Amino acid sequence: MAPRGRQWLKVLGAAGVMGVAASGLLAARTERRRRAYEPEEIRERLHERYARIQSRRESGAD
Repeated sequence: MAPRGRQWLKVLGAAGVMGVAASGLLAARTERRRRAYEPEEIRERLHERYARIQSRRESGAD
């Protein structure tokens, strides 16, 4: 049975909501890919962070 009258508005609204949700998912996926780091980058950052912490401890600042 085909939608009638106001039912078309509900169907159109539901389709719009689904389109917005799908667009949000695609944008989030693209952002995750853009922010993805290589293992070497992560390792380098961790080593830098560890060195900073150690230098603070040695200088006596907590």
